[in-house]
Amino acid sequence: MTLPEIILPDWLGKIIGHLPASPPRLVLVTALNTMLRRGLLPAEMDYFNGRKFEIDVLDAGLKIRFSADTEKFLNQDFSGQPDLRLAANGIDFMRMIAREEDPDTLFFNRKLQIEGDTELGLVTKNLLDGVDWAALKPFARGG
Repeated sequence: MTLPEIILPDWLGKIIGHLPASPPRLVLVTALNTMLRRGLLPAEMDYFNGRKFEIDVLDAGLKIRFSADTEKFLNQDFSGQPDLRLAANGIDFMRMIAREEDPDTLFFNRKLQIEGDTELGLVTKNLLDGVDWAALKPFARGG
């Protein structure tokens, strides 16, 4: 099933942009760390140690900032510039997770912005490409 082209209206993105970022950050970091513990996210955490990340969901006006140490991703905001910023509309992030689109295609079609440390961006993109999303189905609600 192909996901429809849904982009949130500007007025809704402005409202969401004023909401606290801590609940979505907690969900994202918890999901990443759960995948890491279960061996579904093949990350070398020494490489990510001290790095700062920003996921910017453009149409939702939502910026999720988090970092990492040698063992896990951290549920903490930071000041200043991230080492890596990934930005796209929500539907394009969903397409990456559903494997309808790969990050390279989205990037070259200008639907995914990758800014910051080029090597970190490449390692992160390859890491996400390496996730076996089908293996997560047994952990999904009702799955």
